[in-house]
Amino acid sequence: MSFVSVVRATVESVTTRILTVRELGRATLARQHLLRRSDLSVTEMLEHLIGLQAQAPEPPYYALWTRMRGFTPGRLSDLLESRRVVRIALMRGTVFAVTSSDALALRPWVQPLLTRALHTDVQYAAGLAGIDHTALATLAGDLVRHAPRTVQELGVLLTEHFPGHDPRALAFAVRGLLPLVQIPPRGLWGRSGRPRLTLLEHWIGRDSGSLPPGATEAETLVRRYLAAFGPASVRDAQAWSGLPRLGEIFDALRPELVVFRDEKGGELFDLPDAPRPDASTPAPVRILAQYDNVVLSHADRSRLISDADRRRLVTKNGIVHATALVGGTVSASVRRTTTRQSATLEVTPWRRLSTANRSAIEAEGMRLLKFSAPGAQDHEVRILPEAEM
Repeated sequence: MSFVSVVRATVESVTTRILTVRELGRATLARQHLLRRSDLSVTEMLEHLIGLQAQAPEPPYYALWTRMRGFTPGRLSDLLESRRVVRIALMRGTVFAVTSSDALALRPWVQPLLTRALHTDVQYAAGLAGIDHTALATLAGDLVRHAPRTVQELGVLLTEHFPGHDPRALAFAVRGLLPLVQIPPRGLWGRSGRPRLTLLEHWIGRDSGSLPPGATEAETLVRRYLAAFGPASVRDAQAWSGLPRLGEIFDALRPELVVFRDEKGGELFDLPDAPRPDASTPAPVRILAQYDNVVLSHADRSRLISDADRRRLVTKNGIVHATALVGGTVSASVRRTTTRQSATLEVTPWRRLSTANRSAIEAEGMRLLKFSAPGAQDHEVRILPEAEM
């Protein structure tokens, strides 16, 4: 590096504004509509958030409820049945509920991640050795186009043409090779069912040629990430997407972005006009869904959850707890149980709660239970003893 470059870098590091952890948290909560509920439509919210993580059927409904005024489950179920929203493997290789337009835009962008997994997945890569990926994709595409298939059905049918290979590995490969959507009733409120798969383009009646100009450009998607999750670093965007080497995209966008530093000195990027509330902005209690993307979409998650508490967030088998935001940080795990007669919300605090915070959790929890189980005769919120680390 030249002397001039060193001087310039030193000056920039001194003059660039530092954003505190609390300021970063408030900015992200504002963009996620977790400081105040939104009047956006469901499709507008889904596109702003770039989808909602949806390994299980119910989490997207709770994620929308906690962000939207007057949300009812039928609003999302209707969109799934009308094919305007789909469930498909996207960022980080996991299932997201996204608008059909976003599915078309996002799937080609994350395809390198899904393709790489065919060679690196610990469980299935060995079982795919020697497989002709093109032939496998062509055959599987014909099979699911003819009739939607479960993963198990698809695997068995594929072994007829690829004898000696693990049917589970073959089905895993197809999920990575083709844009397969989980069709209803999977994902419908109160109905669900085993995932049955068909091709995205076949299901929605459109292909990538229907996209507006530039819709698949990586720069557009990075801007959208910042709008929903920023300010953020390159590493944060890579953690959200699962894709490496996004630094070049941020460098290309640098002239139109603003640059900050975090308290550790790391470089953060943001859209100039994006909301960045003052650190003193009140943050109400909010209950986050299982797998809520707001706690999974940064490499450094300390803006919303401490490094110590991250260990509490995910179970040994990979389930991400529903949690409660208290004062702008994840401070408790939440468990909901429902029977025909009753609905109960158990909240396990990770630290001592004030009387005011306990009351706020009870009130928000009661609203959640009446949303999720309006027909139950009894609704109860229980705040359990503080969990040990």
